[in-house]
Amino acid sequence: MSKREKADVFEKIKELAEVPSFSKHDRLVQGIINAIDEKIIAQDDMLPSVNTMIKELHFSRETIVKGFRELIGRGIIESKNRLGYFVANGNTDQSLKVALLMYNLDTFEEQFYRNFRQELGKDVHLNIYFHHGNIEIFETILLQIKGKYGMYVVAPIPHPKTKELLDMIPRNKFLMFDRYEPLDEAFNHITQEFEQTTTDALNELAPVIRKFDEIIFYHSPDSLDPKEIVTVFRKFLKQHKIKGQILPEYKAGAIEKGKVYFTLDNFALWQIMKDCKAKGLRPGKDLGILSYNDEPAKEIIGITTISTNFSLMGKRAGQAVISREKVGETIPTQLMRRNTL
Repeated sequence: MSKREKADVFEKIKELAEVPSFSKHDRLVQGIINAIDEKIIAQDDMLPSVNTMIKELHFSRETIVKGFRELIGRGIIESKNRLGYFVANGNTDQSLKVALLMYNLDTFEEQFYRNFRQELGKDVHLNIYFHHGNIEIFETILLQIKGKYGMYVVAPIPHPKTKELLDMIPRNKFLMFDRYEPLDEAFNHITQEFEQTTTDALNELAPVIRKFDEIIFYHSPDSLDPKEIVTVFRKFLKQHKIKGQILPEYKAGAIEKGKVYFTLDNFALWQIMKDCKAKGLRPGKDLGILSYNDEPAKEIIGITTISTNFSLMGKRAGQAVISREKVGETIPTQLMRRNTL
């Protein structure tokens, strides 16, 4: 880029200082877009360096870097290692494209999605994919969408192959949500924690659980339920000397008076509630019920739950995508005491 072209780029950015509603970030982003639209710079042209931008515009390094990140996310510019920033596309009429890869769209995950979508705003193009906890589907989707999006927001699967697959995504375009899976390099995540939070919740419930004869936790070894919860449950029984057992699944009609039923499976939960009605048993009185992952139906019915705030997780994930700031956040998990326990 010639000195004349650099000066013209800076002029386009400085012109926007007259727009009261434009922040320095907006002026930088829109100024570069205007320079491309007016053919001052074209595809493959190098942009002024970050240091040059700071010197000429008197903007902070953070403002310059955030502006460049947004333009990269929108596919307008690109960063070439050790060379600088270049115009990647002469077509500036593009929005940020985001790929959201989820387990499925269960009710509590829909809470995440609605808040995530709202935070992104109408100008962000969002495509949603579901892997259903299947590592082969997970791999197929990631291979199909590789290199096609400015941001990848992924709920990982606890599987030995997950790390290898996630390493395909550039760290500056990746955000992990829901469960936390360790990776070698630093990465952005907004996730939940299971071990300590479940321990705290069960310890708080110990006095009321002790009033019943036994607590039964339904967990299939083949399920994707967090293994930390199983470990915590066993320690809880031993520590509090409470009678309990782990069964692989709930069988319709098996409900008994005097027991506490703990499940992460909504299908099992609703069958337990149905059986309570059929046998005339009162949850919270004749027996106890504890569920994981809160949602409006459970709140209305009055089911005691252990749950993270999926609405907050979705909101924070959306904000992280837009801001492109580094984030490593654990959304708090809470015990919601209601009628069933």
